[in-house]
Amino acid sequence: MNGTNNIVWESFGWHDEKEIFKFQITNSHGNYVELINYGAIVKSIVVPDKVENKENVVLGFPTLEGYVKDQSYIGATVGRFANRIHNAAFSIKNKIYYLDKNDGKNNNHSGSAGFNNKVFDCIVEEDAVFFSLESKDGEGGFPGNLKTIVRYKWTDQNELKIDFLAEVDQPTPLNFTNHSYFNLTACKEKIHHHQLTIQGSKILESTVDYIPTGKILLADEYLFLRDELKDVMQNNGLNLYYIFDRKTKNENAVCELYDEKSGRIMRVYTSYPGLQLYTGDYLNCDIVGEHNKLYSSFDGLCLECQFYPDSPNHQHFPNTIFQSGQVYNETIMYAFDVIK
Repeated sequence: MNGTNNIVWESFGWHDEKEIFKFQITNSHGNYVELINYGAIVKSIVVPDKVENKENVVLGFPTLEGYVKDQSYIGATVGRFANRIHNAAFSIKNKIYYLDKNDGKNNNHSGSAGFNNKVFDCIVEEDAVFFSLESKDGEGGFPGNLKTIVRYKWTDQNELKIDFLAEVDQPTPLNFTNHSYFNLTACKEKIHHHQLTIQGSKILESTVDYIPTGKILLADEYLFLRDELKDVMQNNGLNLYYIFDRKTKNENAVCELYDEKSGRIMRVYTSYPGLQLYTGDYLNCDIVGEHNKLYSSFDGLCLECQFYPDSPNHQHFPNTIFQSGQVYNETIMYAFDVIK
């Protein structure tokens, strides 16, 4: 095992003739996160509850095999373009680009170009781990040679800060997110009793296959203001994009997730204009996870801060076409605390 003051790493296996490493970043309180350079994945986040029991509050796998076989993007960095693109196609300057149809007739999380199963290069610098990846022009149908860096930093305040940086050499759509599944009970229970607040009173209307129609609606019955998930879900899963109410990028939390039994609370901060709430209804794993169980529906939920889904096909959505020489620079931070 190798290490610096608060970061240690060791081999986690091999994939495509490349070595996979597991990194553990521990803060001054002994709380830690684990990351792997396969998919730039968040493997675990270990934080205390109100009686100081330290437990992992994200879904993950104890071995590399679990991640290689996973179909649910557990813990992964998602790119080039998170979420769905209608009919797996978009156009830039009247040229149509065709992508993989990996979700019915649509493209989801970039298909074969997806970062979730790519091996990233990795560098440790003082208090952060940097994962880098180069994606070639035409991969999965996307234009442009893309260079991406995902930086993870874990602070003494139990904050996991994720920075997404990217540059491309020709116009292309970009939209990165983190696809961790959170369960603040450490999987002792399903997520139904988690209390959720989202600072977004509007959602995107979408079709049955989760493609935005282009309409922006009031969240109404899907509004979360410290509501238990079960009360809003009403026996259904949710897969909705929320638009934040704020007018400018500010320092306030856009989302809070709270579990009363453990006392754990997670606050989400981001530079993105909204998030996709996914309650994990399609979770289905055939390899035992970190919590000594086969993960299934509602074992975790995702709070995927990102740009609007299918943005390249909606001119009135925030622009996601990045130009040559332009720098993509967005941040997500998950901050953990305890209410005793």
